[in-house]
Amino acid sequence: MRPEREVRYADSGGYQIAYEVLGDGPLDIVCVFEFGSSLDLQWENPLSQRFLRGLAGIGRLIRFDIRGTGLSERVDRLPPLEEWVEDIGSVMVAVGSERAALIGHGHAAQPCLLFAAIHPERTAALVTINGFARLRRASDYPWGYPPSAEAGLLDFMRETWGTGRVLGSFNPGMSEGPRAIEWLGRVERSSAAPRAAARKQTNVFEVDVRAALPSIGSPTLVVQNSDDPYVRAGHAHYLVDNIAGARYVELPGADHTPFISRESDRIIDLIGEFLAGTKRADANGRRLMTVAFTDIVDSTKRAAELGDAKWRGLLEVHESIASREVDTAGGHVVKFTGDGLLATFEGPARAVECLRTLGELLEPLGLPIRAGVHTGEVEQIGDDIGGLGVHIAARISALAEAGEVLTSSTVRDLVAGSGLRFEDRGERELKGVPGRWRVLAAVSRDG
Repeated sequence: MRPEREVRYADSGGYQIAYEVLGDGPLDIVCVFEFGSSLDLQWENPLSQRFLRGLAGIGRLIRFDIRGTGLSERVDRLPPLEEWVEDIGSVMVAVGSERAALIGHGHAAQPCLLFAAIHPERTAALVTINGFARLRRASDYPWGYPPSAEAGLLDFMRETWGTGRVLGSFNPGMSEGPRAIEWLGRVERSSAAPRAAARKQTNVFEVDVRAALPSIGSPTLVVQNSDDPYVRAGHAHYLVDNIAGARYVELPGADHTPFISRESDRIIDLIGEFLAGTKRADANGRRLMTVAFTDIVDSTKRAAELGDAKWRGLLEVHESIASREVDTAGGHVVKFTGDGLLATFEGPARAVECLRTLGELLEPLGLPIRAGVHTGEVEQIGDDIGGLGVHIAARISALAEAGEVLTSSTVRDLVAGSGLRFEDRGERELKGVPGRWRVLAAVSRDG
């Protein structure tokens, strides 16, 4: 029997996000599942219903279908990760939650990890269940999918999504019997058509939030099933090694999805024990931010040609247009630097789009700009910011030509699904910054 419940909708970036609230405990718990889920259908399975009741017994459970999935509004393009992060915040605002523990399952761990890094004051604790920072293999990340396995999974999804076979392969303990497969098939069909599901999975392969992990200061629990066929344990070990103080618990079994796992009761117990013992992390003024620098190319020469009065007038126009565009993109101008600006954004895709638009508006006025964008840890110093992330953005900006927006590879890794395209400008040494950094130019948006 289903519990009495009410699905409501929060507005997030112009899209309606379906959510529901269960329980009334002292701690808010925001639970985010992968795109193969549905608010309604999870109540039709006794295993998942038991899991949700268990979480609601720990605190006030807030859960939602991620943008474009389940009961939430469909989207006309794949959303970049920063929009999924925005959905978490929008749902929290809708239910009046100022601070919550986040539980992220599978690839939904990625927006939870990024939210915790960007919003430490709103994150009481963080739990990942069979989650990862990156899914694709790299030379420094051997646990990810190699190209052949990636292609194989995408082909399998295109051919069988909607039959229950994909989620069944991820959850061998659940896939026994025709009734289980029929239910898994309905879950798959509720989330996406086969080609759309494969496109979403492609997006998951492209996202990389490793750069955010050192900025996470909230108490963190990493739960991993030892034989998960979709997410190898190396992903979990990487999270633990790169999030300060993270606790690791490995459970037996191969079921990827916690609410239909044979270990679901144990997962509930672990989460309850962990959240009961968490303490508020000390605020240190450091968080993950997207930092942007711009400056007007050949400003000294231009000022000499125009004279002081006319140049000051142009700078006032520059500041007015820049303030408007940064505010429209949800950013914040930290300061103007005479012939440029320093601004911060919660999402790198919006930062890049804002700077590209700003350049297009200023160039006809005889104010060509160059820009640099980096996402990294910064320190709040009164009304100003500092730290390595700020220095990297400044050094990248100095490498740009007129009309260019250059970024770090971290920005490229975080904007998968945004439609932004980049040209590789190679590895560079950045003055005063250790190591070599890959620099890219944001050149256009798909479509």
